Amino acid sequence: MDRAAALANDLRRRGVTDVLTDSTTRAIYSSDASLYRVPPLLVARPRSAEDVAAAIELCAQHEIPLTARGAGTSVAGNAIGPGLVLDFSRHMNRVLHVDAETRTAVVQPGVVQAALQRAAAPYGLRFGPDPSTHTRCTIGGMIGNNACGSRTLGYGRTSDNIAGLKAVAGDGTALDLPAQGGPAALRDLVMANLATIRTEFGGFGRQMSGYALEHLLPERGFDVAGLLTGGEGTLAVLTEATVKLVTDPAHRALVVLGYPDIAAAGDAAPALLEHRPTACEGIDARIVDVVRRRRGPQAVPPLPRGAAWLFVEVAGDDAAEVGERAARLASGGEDALVVTDPARATALWRIREDGAGLSGRSPAGLPAHAGWEDSAVPPAMLGRYLRDFEALMAEHGLTGLPYGHFGDGCLHIRLDVPLDRPGGTLDRSGGALDRPGGALDRPGGALDRPGGPKVFRDFLVAAATLVAGYGGSLSGEHGDGRARSELLPLMYSEAAIDLFARVKAIFDPGDVLNPGVLVRPRPVDADLRIPAARPVRDRLALAYRHDGGDFSQAVHRCTGVGKCRADNTATGGVMCPSYLATREEKDSTRGRARALQEMVNGSAVAGGWRSHEVHEALDLCLSCKGCASDCPTGIDMAAYKSEVLHQSYRGRLRPVTHYSLGRLPLWARLASRLPRAANALLRVPGLPAIAGVDRRRTLPAFAPETFRAWFRRRRPAEGRPVLLFVDTFTDHFAPEAGRATVKVLEAAGYRPRISERRQCCALTWISTGQLDTARKILGRTVAELGEAAAEGVPIVGMEPSCTAVLRSDALELLGEETAAPVAGMTRTLAELLLETPDWRPPPLHGLEAVAQPHCHHHAVMGWDHDARLLREAGADVRRLGGCCGLAGNFGVEKGHYEVSVAVAGQQLLPALRQAGTETAVLADGFSCRTQIADLTSRQGVHLAQLLADRLP
Repeated sequence: MDRAAALANDLRRRGVTDVLTDSTTRAIYSSDASLYRVPPLLVARPRSAEDVAAAIELCAQHEIPLTARGAGTSVAGNAIGPGLVLDFSRHMNRVLHVDAETRTAVVQPGVVQAALQRAAAPYGLRFGPDPSTHTRCTIGGMIGNNACGSRTLGYGRTSDNIAGLKAVAGDGTALDLPAQGGPAALRDLVMANLATIRTEFGGFGRQMSGYALEHLLPERGFDVAGLLTGGEGTLAVLTEATVKLVTDPAHRALVVLGYPDIAAAGDAAPALLEHRPTACEGIDARIVDVVRRRRGPQAVPPLPRGAAWLFVEVAGDDAAEVGERAARLASGGEDALVVTDPARATALWRIREDGAGLSGRSPAGLPAHAGWEDSAVPPAMLGRYLRDFEALMAEHGLTGLPYGHFGDGCLHIRLDVPLDRPGGTLDRSGGALDRPGGALDRPGGALDRPGGPKVFRDFLVAAATLVAGYGGSLSGEHGDGRARSELLPLMYSEAAIDLFARVKAIFDPGDVLNPGVLVRPRPVDADLRIPAARPVRDRLALAYRHDGGDFSQAVHRCTGVGKCRADNTATGGVMCPSYLATREEKDSTRGRARALQEMVNGSAVAGGWRSHEVHEALDLCLSCKGCASDCPTGIDMAAYKSEVLHQSYRGRLRPVTHYSLGRLPLWARLASRLPRAANALLRVPGLPAIAGVDRRRTLPAFAPETFRAWFRRRRPAEGRPVLLFVDTFTDHFAPEAGRATVKVLEAAGYRPRISERRQCCALTWISTGQLDTARKILGRTVAELGEAAAEGVPIVGMEPSCTAVLRSDALELLGEETAAPVAGMTRTLAELLLETPDWRPPPLHGLEAVAQPHCHHHAVMGWDHDARLLREAGADVRRLGGCCGLAGNFGVEKGHYEVSVAVAGQQLLPALRQAGTETAVLADGFSCRTQIADLTSRQGVHLAQLLADRLP
């Protein structure tokens, strides 16, 4: 019996029942949000403190390391390990108690920060620290890293907000702090080393690297809980925390100050602290530009003049006093903007939040990586440090998007270190780094450069030396992990480093907990994930045009920030519907990306495209494309799934649904000749099951007359020409939506026309990975539509998923030169109407509607035009986030029904239960309307039908 199986058996015998040893789990837990990959032996998901104690005891006996993990959002590599990984997010994720009188809450370590905020909100309270990952990071992880966030100036660090901790030390000792007081040996060690601790620790608020020994000083009350906060799980494993809660001030004002450059903003930040801001954040034009490029010009509200900005928030319970402080602040920059409206302030803050997420691509368009994303200096030194740091980046040929908590002296940046570059003389045969103007095409650049890992290591050593020279910290809130622990001797004396080892030995003498971090660290360039990945370019069906044609680079876009684990549906997001239904890491976008990365790396996943682990991870992917827009790094799991299915079944027998549902347009064309007979055939008992359809599904009926047949027998109108793209779903199943579209367009002054021959976007072939056939079908379609595009005739799609193919998938399947003209002329109905001069929508005043945007509409085109049109028409619309759950063939297939319904239960079904009988249900997507009809007594309508019914 191997070590993993032996430990798993012993864990189960001790009552730890949720233990996973399969290769899929090992693959998806091999990395966190860092650059590092360390496949674990096994994963356990504890349900109680007793489970944790048993796991630590047994790991010590088996001499297997243990690493605690929350949401896996660590960017320093401190949530991965080579032995047992304890995932607290699955079961130990509850808020146990909120005490409004003492302003405290008792929580389990796996509770998400946003869930704690929701539990505290009814009492008018909140947990102060607010990292950007608050929608998915866990309190245990925040304690492990001593997380901070944007409002540390107002609320303090996590360590400032801890009232008590319960934990199990590496030697098995149960800790109850502060009641217990901590080990006696620890007190003796501190008293013998007071001079070192007082001179080297706690120099400024963001000195987070190493152990926070300043908390153990007699004048600090020997606060062992403060030591464990920021200990990165190397001393003890948390089982419960009592956290302090605060009240939100009644009034806030945001002051945006403009500066000529980022260093000037850094110079100015310290002087602003006298105004007692709750936040003082810095960004520059590079990050604003990337938000504009990715989110559109409307994503960036007007900013003061300058090339860098400070976002300074002041807050208080006296509106006049807050206003006075804001006015004083506004006089501190070359140009300033004062915002008191919460909606405007939110839009401005979103620049900072979106930019942080989008920083995974450098200004040069290259992958940008963590590793040195978290340095901090005393705030008075920040401007000088920023200038030297910019010079250091230039010296090493690197770029990035700087931003950070400037009031705290903390800089965040990801750098385009060429980690995928091998050492030695480089082959200039192509690739992102070899483009004109790329890193290798700079004056004075050399072709014979060191490999990426060496560049990474050399830069980290130089950067650590620089920050230490400013009396700064390698880490300002993310922890040292595998990324910086080896560099601690550049910041601390030999005596301090020895203290770290002796503290570790007191709590964890067997080095069971998170070895390789902080004490006896792994080299910073060991266990890097990207250098292990081999390029995958040959015989690919899709272009991966933003990734140099490399499937490997595409899947390595996932940095692991874990936004796919958050419930983004309340704000209109879609990603990731299957994870929200199952709460299993393998069903998250990140989990799937990790499985694909391991396949590319050729290590924990064997079998290539056909590997069990990859297909298991992709099985519940709805191909909704939500990640393509919602993931900050631009992962497109729908495309990756199509590629995997294409490669796996090329030249082989396919699953039955690939023939039945995947070739639906063919069967629909045949059925249109005898629709009544076809509908009768669908009702034959057992036939849908033979086709791979779940027996609980009601299949939609074929229309007695197709849309194309109706269109041909009508009299054409006069007006501006517009070409309707007649998709299979509108043509054969929902011609009423097409007829309504014609009516609306004619009323707007257009003359609709359709193609002479039937055309298809090949969506069903794409989603089932039949990409060779899809390319042929789509190629013919784009060629015919291209004639209209060349004439400047707009092409209107009626089915969102098919419209999205013309706007996006076609570029990947056919290439930009072929598909771009059609993509550029393709519009949704709302887009075209809003572009039409002098067009006004029919009045929809008094209309209440629940809108379920199609996922592909949200991801590719965006639903903002539809929302604007309905708003201008006077409709009262509640826009839903999330997916309907049917998602083309997904929800119809056997094995997917329960997840399909669970996805619908996130937003759609509750909204329909709450809606009145007179409330319209707006759903442009045929899949969405099918799901609504199948699971409820309601009927969805297309936007065109809603407008057509109100035309005079």
